[in-house]
Amino acid sequence: MVESARATRWWQGALLVLGAALFGYLVANIGLADIASSFRTLSWRLLVVLVFPCLVFKVFDTLGWRFAFPGESEPLLTLMKIRIAGQAVSATTPTGTLGGDAVKAWLLRDRVSTRESLVSLIVVKTTMVASQGLFLAFGVLVARRILALDTPLIRAMEWLLVLEAIAVGGFLAVQTAGVAGRGERVLRRFGVRTGARAGAAAEGVDRALATFYRTRQGSFVLSIACNVLGWLASAGETWLVLRFLGAPVSVPTALVIEAFGTGVRFATFFVPAQIGVAEGGTVAACVALGLSAATGLSLSLVRRVREAAWTGIGLLLLAGSPRRSRMMVPVSGA
Repeated sequence: MVESARATRWWQGALLVLGAALFGYLVANIGLADIASSFRTLSWRLLVVLVFPCLVFKVFDTLGWRFAFPGESEPLLTLMKIRIAGQAVSATTPTGTLGGDAVKAWLLRDRVSTRESLVSLIVVKTTMVASQGLFLAFGVLVARRILALDTPLIRAMEWLLVLEAIAVGGFLAVQTAGVAGRGERVLRRFGVRTGARAGAAAEGVDRALATFYRTRQGSFVLSIACNVLGWLASAGETWLVLRFLGAPVSVPTALVIEAFGTGVRFATFFVPAQIGVAEGGTVAACVALGLSAATGLSLSLVRRVREAAWTGIGLLLLAGSPRRSRMMVPVSGA
């Protein structure tokens, strides 16, 4: 286990260096002057972008999580605060998504059972990936209408769609096979002593997942629908930012840029903070659709600023949590 952890840290470090190198290459090749000019064009409008439509897709994403609970869920505003805090931990610690999900479960500990919170997090992860695939499929259809069919961008989007379809199918297959119980047994094979209570809890999560998929199909569909609306709102952000940058595009063009970007981010989830690859994907899509590379990189950097602002808000929410002192234990051990 120690050697595995060291290898994981080594690969994460190597990927971070490679991503940073790609980011540096893009900045050097495009030029700081062009990027700075784009931000001067954006000016005070950056404050608008920090709030809208970002707030809209965060509401939709939280609704998607709310429908993923097997029982009664918490009020939307409560879940939204917890989700933002969890995302802040994911963005600022080496634990990534696992650490963020651990924070969400811990903040819900006094409100719903641990089993229900874990089930909701697994289900919403599934609906998020499924909705991302549906959004990418819609993006492919739009791209085929506005671009030549032999355009490399379309072929790349189609391959990304195949990858996402395989991932969704695999994720559902793993869950139906008992993801929690199998994971606990794998840990025991590696010498991790989980205990009888952990094994029973894992089996309970598996049963709750099976029950959810068998009896809550409507909630499952609603969760996917909310997440799809969140992706559409994100495409709206792309459209708005490009207008603010002085490069107005049509709604279909903005949708294709966003769909390709989400596909790239999905395929490169293992790159820390997706540094470099997210910027590269946005630049490639913008150039393929007739925009300048500087505009594409500026769009990506605006989103980095927005993400940093909301990460700060999430950390403030986490600092104000009454359980913050006790929360550090599961986060560090995630």
